[in-house]
Amino acid sequence: MVFRSEEMCLAQLFLQSGSEYDCISELGELGLVEFRDLNPSVSSFQRRFVSEIKRCEEMERILGYLLREIQKAKIAVPEEDESPLAPPPRQVLEIMEQLQRLEMELSEVAKNREKLQRNRLELTEYTHMLKITRTFIHSRSRALGPQYEEFPTMETDSVTGCTGMQRLGAKLGFVSGLIQRVKVEAFERMLWRVCKGYTILSYAELDENLADLDTGEISKSVVFLISFWGDQIGQKVQKICDCYHCHLYPHPENDEERADVLESLKTRIQDLNNVLQRTEDYLRQVLQKASESAFTWVVHVKKMKAIFHILNLCSFDVTNKCLIAEVWCPVSDLANLRGALEKGSRKGDATVPSFVNRIPSTDTPPTLLRTNKFTSGFQSIVEAYGVGDYREVSPAPYTIITFPFLFAVMFGDLGHGMVMSLFALWMVLTEKNQKKKRSSNEIWVTFFNGRYIILMMGLFSVYTGLIYNDCFSKSLNIFGSCWSVKAMFANQNKTLQTNALLTLDPNVSGVFSGPYPFGIDPIWNMAVNRLSFLNSYKMKMSVVIGVVHMTFGVVLSVFNHLHFRQKFNMYLLFLPELLFLLCLFGYLVFMIFYKWLAFGARDSSQAPSILIHFINMFVMQGTDITGLQIFLVVVALLSVPVLLLGKPLYLYWLYRGGKGLRRRRVSLIKNIYSDTKSCAPRPLCASLFLLDFCFASLYLRQVYVYVCVLMGLFFLLVSELSEVLWTMVMRLGLRITTRVGVLFLAPVFGLFAVLTVSILLVMEGLSAFLHALRLHWVEFQNKFYHGTGVKFIPFDFSLLPSVFEQDGLL
Repeated sequence: MVFRSEEMCLAQLFLQSGSEYDCISELGELGLVEFRDLNPSVSSFQRRFVSEIKRCEEMERILGYLLREIQKAKIAVPEEDESPLAPPPRQVLEIMEQLQRLEMELSEVAKNREKLQRNRLELTEYTHMLKITRTFIHSRSRALGPQYEEFPTMETDSVTGCTGMQRLGAKLGFVSGLIQRVKVEAFERMLWRVCKGYTILSYAELDENLADLDTGEISKSVVFLISFWGDQIGQKVQKICDCYHCHLYPHPENDEERADVLESLKTRIQDLNNVLQRTEDYLRQVLQKASESAFTWVVHVKKMKAIFHILNLCSFDVTNKCLIAEVWCPVSDLANLRGALEKGSRKGDATVPSFVNRIPSTDTPPTLLRTNKFTSGFQSIVEAYGVGDYREVSPAPYTIITFPFLFAVMFGDLGHGMVMSLFALWMVLTEKNQKKKRSSNEIWVTFFNGRYIILMMGLFSVYTGLIYNDCFSKSLNIFGSCWSVKAMFANQNKTLQTNALLTLDPNVSGVFSGPYPFGIDPIWNMAVNRLSFLNSYKMKMSVVIGVVHMTFGVVLSVFNHLHFRQKFNMYLLFLPELLFLLCLFGYLVFMIFYKWLAFGARDSSQAPSILIHFINMFVMQGTDITGLQIFLVVVALLSVPVLLLGKPLYLYWLYRGGKGLRRRRVSLIKNIYSDTKSCAPRPLCASLFLLDFCFASLYLRQVYVYVCVLMGLFFLLVSELSEVLWTMVMRLGLRITTRVGVLFLAPVFGLFAVLTVSILLVMEGLSAFLHALRLHWVEFQNKFYHGTGVKFIPFDFSLLPSVFEQDGLL
């Protein structure tokens, strides 16, 4: 973690033909540079290496199909500890051919398996249909639904001995098959309406769930048998069955044929099961062998695609023998950049080595701040506000301390801090295993990425909890109270006689022996005036912390003014801001310390009210107002117009001044307005400056919100919530002194733990986190940190996102 971003430079890379692929590969492994697009006017489909990128996308498609099949077979894909290097260009076609052969083999085996499974499912349905329809033929009864009436023309003639349908030449026919359970009622109504009752429908539900032949979904099926007279009725029944997507199977004419068909089906199903088992074993062997190389293939394809994409950003020289690239590179990494180009040239067997040439540039470089696993979380907090300008002072080193400390000021509790610290410590100790799991839960990933922030917040909460002497809303009597009740009863004391409550007077000898060694005396936890005492103490402490924090932010702006050679900001911004802040609120902090040190218990009634004194100082009234207070108010008021009008008037004069100084002034203004297209300060810019400094001058509002509301009152809220949980939950369980109370205490403690974690640790902890975040963004960083820069994004293979990881295939 550095004080400001690293110095960057713009460089040209001259990549010789034949070694450009290897040079880019070496740069991708090191992650040193950020490439610029030298062909912005050329579309993506007209660039030189489009065909290679399409080949890589085709390989990605094949790998996606392969990984999905491996995932269906529940085979783990082993990952290598070290990422494999990008393959040489001559191996690209070999990998492509290997993947295509594997895809053809897998698709053929998968189609055969699907066909065999479909045949087995059809034979299984046919078997169930034959077994169930046998009962229909013998009993003419159905398991479901009402009984149908017989055909209206089935009565036998006494003279001819034939039915009416037989005299018409109609033949009895059967249609049998399976239909989904949800379609049975509609299917039955349709048959009755279309066929006018000249059919008999019998059906029964299968006990076994079968997969649908078309969709593959598991559902309930029903076996049906339809008896009808005549070919016309049969054609209608056939069309209705097709409309409802019924699976029809031939119906045997007698029991002997039925038995033969059942025996044949049983044999065929056994044969299909054996073939399917061998097919599954062969497919698993192919997938198992492919899984051993799948991770390597994925990395190779990802790196090859990235290299060809970078090559599309380069341009050719006039001879078409050399690729030219422009990169942003840290100055400290130029030596490593040259070494990478030399190594890539040796790999590519180039006759002329590739080289780098540093070129001047007026463009604003990107911002690079190096981090590690500990500081990356705090840097993310800063960059959530905005990426810092190039070479601007970074607030991240100070945020490592101030952010968890301000969080702990609002959240301070020894018990809650220990629970938070242990949770964060567990994540830190198991971080290697957690990274390997690659959880897709966004909430868990957020907590895990901020594990070091949570650890620091927990440790600081333990510290402030000891200062507040607060552990799950209860005080700890570690050193023994410095207050004594016995001395109040030694003599007849007027304080005891005139107060309804037991009152301890520190003016009585022996009652108060001195300050508590560390933190707040535990006796205050039992006092009736506990809230008023803690409120006064923590409000004043918050005022001191808030003013110091904001003053530190203003002081840091000096380093920006000096580095960017804008000394006029020292006189027009820094000094007025600092004078306004210190003359008013610096004096307020001085009065707080003066009141703490100058007045004791005996003369506490004579101590002035800081609030009343501060108000009298502004209105310049009262007997305690001296020339010093009036001078401080006048200086603070005079700094306001300087903040509002100083810099806009100076820039206006600088731009509209004498012609003899025009060159120097324009160059200075270009530095000031380097982030705009025009270097001239237009009226809109001046208005923005005016509003900016107008709001910046309102420190009274900022300090009030910063100190009184977000720190003091928030801590009191958390403390009172913890007290309520202890009183309403835990104390009820501890009051039961019988044997049943021991059994009752376990669920009570569980409820207390759940409410503590869910309400205080999670909800109130998140609220304190957001308040601390606002305090840093608005009240601290805003004083010196603009956050309008562009982040340095190096070409690094390890930072490239993987499509398969996003889809959960790896």
